[in-house]
Amino acid sequence: MKTEPHIVVLDGHTLNPGDLSWAPLEALGACTVYPRTPRELIVERARDADIVLTNKTILDRDIIGQLPRLRYIGVIATGYNVVDVAAARERDIPVTNVPTYGTRAVAQMTFALLLELTQQVGHHARTVREGRWSASPDFSYWDSPLIELDGLTIGLIGFGRIGQAVAQLALAFGMRVVAYDPHARASVPGVALVELPDLLAQSDVVSLHCPLTPDNTGLINAATLAIMKPTAFLINTARGPLVNEPELAAALNAGRLAGAGLDVLAVEPPPADHPLLSARNCLITPHIAWAASAARARLLAAVAANVRAFLDGQPVNVVNG
Repeated sequence: MKTEPHIVVLDGHTLNPGDLSWAPLEALGACTVYPRTPRELIVERARDADIVLTNKTILDRDIIGQLPRLRYIGVIATGYNVVDVAAARERDIPVTNVPTYGTRAVAQMTFALLLELTQQVGHHARTVREGRWSASPDFSYWDSPLIELDGLTIGLIGFGRIGQAVAQLALAFGMRVVAYDPHARASVPGVALVELPDLLAQSDVVSLHCPLTPDNTGLINAATLAIMKPTAFLINTARGPLVNEPELAAALNAGRLAGAGLDVLAVEPPPADHPLLSARNCLITPHIAWAASAARARLLAAVAANVRAFLDGQPVNVVNG
C-alpha cells in the first residue's frame, strides 16, 4: 500500500451534508468526496482509488472488475448488500461496515413513529395552528382515540443491539415485551422470547429490527398480517423489503391493521404512485432513523477508524473475511 493512499467517497452527502468535517478521512490520505455518483460515473471517479467508500452506490462484480487499483471497500452503513462481497473476496479486497453507530438513534425513531400513531402529537399541533382550538367550544378535543402504551404488548422481530435498546424503552413505558429471533442466545430480564406466530398474535405493536436476508424478504405479508390483531400497529425501521408493501397497503385500507409507521421502503426514494403513500393511517418518514447528527458523527469516526485499521494491516469489521 502506498504511503499516501487515494480515498474516494462516492456518495458522501447523506452522511455529511455540511455539518460535519471530513478531517478524520483526510488525515489518512488524498481524499476526494463526491456528494452523489451515478452508476455511469463510478469507474471514472474510482479508477485510481486504492480505497472506495460507499453508502448506497452499488459496487457489483462488473464495477469492481473495472477498478484495478482497488484494495479496500468501506460501507458507510451497517447493511452491506450494495457490495458484491464475493467478487471483492476473489480479489482479496476486504469489505467493511459499521455495525453499531446508530443503535440509540434507531430505537428513538421507533418510538417517535409509535408515539405519533398512538398520541398524534403532530396532527393535533397542526390543527391548533390551523385555528381549530381557538374556534373550539370546548377546552379540549381529539380526532380519534388516544392510546396509552402502558400495559400493551410490543413484539420485536429481531433482538440484536437495536431490538434490545427498543425493549429497554418499551419497558420504561410500562409495556410488555416479547421478541422473536432465531439467533438470540439468551433472554433479557423483562423480555420473553417466543415463536413468530405467537408474537404476531399477542402483540399490540410489531416492530421490525432484523437484517434483510433471502429467507425473510416479504416476512410481513397478507398471511402474517392476518395473524395480527386488527387493532395492532406495525413499525419498520429496519429494511423495506421485509414488508410486502402492496399487501400491507391492502390490510391498512381494509381496516385489518390499525396503522403503520415506516422509516424504510423497498425502493428509496419511492415512486409517486407507491401504494403506501396513500394508505390509511400510514406514517412514512424518509429513512432518517440513522441520521441524528450525533449518530452520523459516530458513523464518520467509525468509517475513518476502519480505514486506519486497514492501513495498519489489521482490518476490523470485515464482512467478507
